Amino acid sequence: MPNLRANVPENKTPVRDLSDYSYVPQRYYGRIFASVVILLLLALLINAFAHGKIEWRFVGQFLTAQAILFGLANTIVMSILAMGLGVIFGVIVAVMRMSHNPVLRSVAIGYTWIFRGTPLILQLLLWFNLALIFPVISIPGLFTIQTVDIMSPFMAALLGLSINQGAYTSEVVRAGLISVDQGQYEAAKSIGMTRLHALRRIILPQAMRVIIPPIGNEFISMVKTTSLASMIQYSELLYNAQTIYFANARVMELLFVAGIWYLVVVTLLSVGQNRLERYFGRGTRRRNS
Repeated sequence: MPNLRANVPENKTPVRDLSDYSYVPQRYYGRIFASVVILLLLALLINAFAHGKIEWRFVGQFLTAQAILFGLANTIVMSILAMGLGVIFGVIVAVMRMSHNPVLRSVAIGYTWIFRGTPLILQLLLWFNLALIFPVISIPGLFTIQTVDIMSPFMAALLGLSINQGAYTSEVVRAGLISVDQGQYEAAKSIGMTRLHALRRIILPQAMRVIIPPIGNEFISMVKTTSLASMIQYSELLYNAQTIYFANARVMELLFVAGIWYLVVVTLLSVGQNRLERYFGRGTRRRNS
């Protein structure tokens, strides 16, 4: 009788028949419990707002009120101007920070230290009350003007927001410049480019991929930060909403109106930021594909 075991490898693992087993999915009881708790809290929150002392018809009524739209326009204008100046200040300070000149570097470090280290509301109040320190602004032989005449709520808000933003933007720009390979600086120098020319034509365009995302976030934050200008009586969205509810006592309704408009503006800016990020990151996607 032939030996049947001679044709079977000794190290072969026998195959198990799994047809008699049933598949039992893993149950995540912690996730289920957390989901139930979150949904329950959301339901309670929605019920509280639905049955609270809020007249929702006033929200719709004041959503397009002239004062609210005027404040919204002022908020957008202030955000654009303050962010634009903040980016200019930030680029200048970042270049100064990376300079080999110790005076320029020290001034840039001091600027960043002061305006990042003090509260923005304090800076706004200082600019608004600048006339207490400098009653008159003048250049001998050219002009003399009373500080109180030019330091309006708009001007104080613009200076306070833009200079403060410049301190944060300078660090973002500096991080972007550092991210560019040092060889790019050396290559530009080898073909006779000055440092500033190389920054403008070679370094900054490459650094934009790193700079754009945080700058976009700063711009979105600026829209909301303009609400602090209400402390110096600048007629922005929140200030006008407060003016209305001081008159009609519809506090929550007007706060919801302001919140809705902030969400609308931030949503539109977020869409624009995503498109800018895709535009400046297209070179990276090509290299990775």
